[in-house]
Amino acid sequence: MTIVKHELRQGKMAFFIWMASIGFLMAVCIFLFPEMKGEMDGISDMFASMGSFTAAFGMDRLNFGTLIGFYAVECGNILGLGGAFYAAFCAVSILSKEEKDRTAEFLLTHPVSRKRIVTEKLLAVLIQITVMNLVIYALSVGSIAGIGEEIPWKELNLLHLAYYLLQIELGGICFGISAFLRKGSVGAGLGIATGMYFLNLIANIAEVADFLKYITPFGYAEGADIVTNGCLDGKMVAIGMTIAAVGILLAYMQYCKKDIR
Repeated sequence: MTIVKHELRQGKMAFFIWMASIGFLMAVCIFLFPEMKGEMDGISDMFASMGSFTAAFGMDRLNFGTLIGFYAVECGNILGLGGAFYAAFCAVSILSKEEKDRTAEFLLTHPVSRKRIVTEKLLAVLIQITVMNLVIYALSVGSIAGIGEEIPWKELNLLHLAYYLLQIELGGICFGISAFLRKGSVGAGLGIATGMYFLNLIANIAEVADFLKYITPFGYAEGADIVTNGCLDGKMVAIGMTIAAVGILLAYMQYCKKDIR
């Protein structure tokens, strides 16, 4: 597990910055809810009449006067986008940075197989994503309890599970891409996450583009759908986890035969 420990040490600064930033913004949103609660009915009516903009974010199906409706949109967008960016950031350069930093020769001269290198780097990505989500989940629960609101356990658990799976899928995709890169590209990872986010917005706005929800992980992490239906879309989740598995499999296949310079 030496490589896992090395990757965790190397990425700890970025990990704490991303986790603190996302957690802080979510806590601020939650603590603002009591101040805004009395005005939310009027805001809900206003959003409901904003056409495509309302549909894009699912605000026509949520009541902003309830904690979970407010949480699904405001905190959901923070964790959805922030978590997606972090997962992509973690995974997209982790297999290629050895060539970029000129440390490949040092790593590959050790008595460790390429398959083990990929496995341990993958574990490092999964550990960072998992720990970040657990800390943010605990912070969210604590913040809700701190404002004296009843915790909507079912919806809250489903929302956080959906965002965790979203990050796993994007992490798997970017991990696979990392094996094909030689110099790493954080921009490519962030671009993929951003593109997936906007594909979901397009699918929400135009019925003809509804099929895009099966391509983007944001499709099954749609807060309005989760709160309204009380469950995740199993078909979308299965497709997403299959895409993540394919990305990881491609990483093993490519890295194990790659001419590393």
